[in-house]
Amino acid sequence: MPQLDPAPWFFILFSAWMVFILISPLKTSNYIHLNDPSPKPFKGLNKPWHWPWP
Repeated sequence: MPQLDPAPWFFILFSAWMVFILISPLKTSNYIHLNDPSPKPFKGLNKPWHWPWP
């Protein structure tokens, strides 16, 4: 039975995992730091918030 021959299925499985392990991190590493990670000071109202109920 040709379904039980592991040679073609192993090559497909191996090549798919090589794509995920080697190529995918290279493509996705460009999208890790889209924004500047340094914190910026807030220039707004710094009043504390008081709820109207006790």
